Amino acid sequence: MSFTFEVIKTQGRARAGVLHTPHGPILTPVFAPVGTQASVKAVPPRDLHEMGASLILANTYHLHLRPGETLVRDLGGLHRFMQWPGPLLTDSGGFQVFSLAQINKIDDDGVTFRSHLDGSKHRLTPESSIAIQQQLGADIIMCFDECPNPTDREAVQRAVRRTALWAQRCRQAHPDDSQQALFGIQQGGIFEDLRQESTQGLVALDFPGYALGGLAVGETKHQMYATLDFGVPLLPAHKPRYLMGVGEPDDLVEGVLRGIDIFDCVMPTRLARHGAAMTKDGRINMRNASYTRDERPVDEGCGCYCCQRFTRAYLRHLLKAEEILGLSLLSIHNLHFLIDHLRAMRTAILEDRLPEYAQAFLGRYLQPA
Repeated sequence: MSFTFEVIKTQGRARAGVLHTPHGPILTPVFAPVGTQASVKAVPPRDLHEMGASLILANTYHLHLRPGETLVRDLGGLHRFMQWPGPLLTDSGGFQVFSLAQINKIDDDGVTFRSHLDGSKHRLTPESSIAIQQQLGADIIMCFDECPNPTDREAVQRAVRRTALWAQRCRQAHPDDSQQALFGIQQGGIFEDLRQESTQGLVALDFPGYALGGLAVGETKHQMYATLDFGVPLLPAHKPRYLMGVGEPDDLVEGVLRGIDIFDCVMPTRLARHGAAMTKDGRINMRNASYTRDERPVDEGCGCYCCQRFTRAYLRHLLKAEEILGLSLLSIHNLHFLIDHLRAMRTAILEDRLPEYAQAFLGRYLQPA
């Protein structure tokens, strides 16, 4: 088997581990930059490698619509297509279908929708999602699931039942000798009994890894943390645990403390495109006039390419002048910030000092402005 996961050290519920894949090891806990359309926006693979990224996420829905999974396969697969030699993960397309597309029909077989690009009609089922992801060729692929409003119990109940049916079909459609690890996705919203119900069926299918889905999509932080408190322990301790779509620095701390191994989010590059930078003292708006003559780096002590070479004054100038370089440099910084944040938490687990790191980080990051 090309995929193995080993927990090297634990501290409380937090774990430091290694996920071995055909394209190299992933040291966990880890943050995965999102390359929705086979590109992490404004950041070349060279820079991702230099900042220590070990896992990149790409999106099944978007790549299916453009350029198409057949073209990607014919050009050597996603790794070669986007020139990323390390591990890749593709999501199932389910979240995007339910959040971006115009839904025409949803039933137990799948979803009929119209593309957000040109209005063309498409059908996505558990089997077609797996087939698309197989052609894309990522190391880790995801089951097709339904992602409802996490606080709407009736909608969540329907989604749990449907996600269980779809997980079984994804498992059946996934070859036993595949070089791709198929992860199951726990649903259940913020409801403990529904998370339990969802997990029972998934664990019986013995996936090589499990994700917690349906969070960071409308519930409060308190509700998300409470859900992790009961949702994470339901998952097998010897398998990797992936919290989908979460990237706020404080949420990463809370997730690691509760036993999460993998995170991903579009937030760092999206914030950069709006001129916002993540720092140890919280988020700052680099367009502010107060930075006009500021010769400090974006975040003092940061080792990223942006902070090692450029000043806040220069970054502000680039943003005001609408120079693309400004968005690229801020994207590099924000991604490095989160990757380094997770790397520091892993080291803290190995050295038995994660609570001290968490307290110091949150005390500074969440301090009043």
